[in-house]
Amino acid sequence: MSAISPSLSPAAAIFGVSPRQAHVLTGLDALARAVPQAVILEGGSAEERAAVGLYFTARLNCKSAVPPCGTCTACLQILENVFLDFQYFDGGSESIKVDAMREVRVLVGEPPRGSGKRVILLAEAQGLTEEAANALLKAMEEPRPGNVFVLLAPQRERLFPTLVSRSFVMTLAWPDTAEPASGGGEDDPWPLLDGLHAFWRTGRGWFTAAKGRPTRTCAERVLTELSRELAGFLAGRGDTELGALLGSCYDPDVARRLDLLLAESQEALILAVNPAVVLDRLATRAYLWLRR
Repeated sequence: MSAISPSLSPAAAIFGVSPRQAHVLTGLDALARAVPQAVILEGGSAEERAAVGLYFTARLNCKSAVPPCGTCTACLQILENVFLDFQYFDGGSESIKVDAMREVRVLVGEPPRGSGKRVILLAEAQGLTEEAANALLKAMEEPRPGNVFVLLAPQRERLFPTLVSRSFVMTLAWPDTAEPASGGGEDDPWPLLDGLHAFWRTGRGWFTAAKGRPTRTCAERVLTELSRELAGFLAGRGDTELGALLGSCYDPDVARRLDLLLAESQEALILAVNPAVVLDRLATRAYLWLRR
């Protein structure tokens, strides 16, 4: 466990909140006194958003003098995802389906079972299918008092606009754009990133690198890393593979078009398009621009 910052309570550390995100807890504590029906937590990493989401859930249900305590029955059950008034959906592992949101719509038509708030937490809510998002909107329209929706996403722009318009948005500290994505495991983005960079340089190697079926999380990490490299290039740094490619490109409009293409690719993943198809389209279209 990382060292506890002077501004981070021991309870927050129990929930895994990073010291980088201590500032947002003050806002959440204030928000808990008059909690809105729906809250979006954007920014940070997926792990940081999940930790803050759990902290906020406990803040709304812990009965200690200074909630959350991190040690009472409610806090421990929330940490273990067995609390009766807590529903957790993870759009990072697979898309969130319409049937699940229809069940949520029925559930929030009832009051919470306990004296706190029932929290419907959707981690990586950009994983909602279009039908699921529409069902969620209907659930938001007619809940009984005491039900709260918490949506976690990298950026609010990756959610359906109608969801954003119904929600109070809080922003976590953004990831350091100078820090590259970590590797390892089936979601490791680096083999595909290395393949993309090589393909854009030489026109060879991409389909060898892309053999197999990349997971959706892996594809999202590829897009995040490319967005990081593009942001560095636009800030005047050419110290990345993509920055060097853009720096040698004669067409100054390529960076803008690539930015739009990355946004389109992210939207395609939200709509549950096959990650391999999304990355193939990104690879071939960007290659045509970068080789000119």
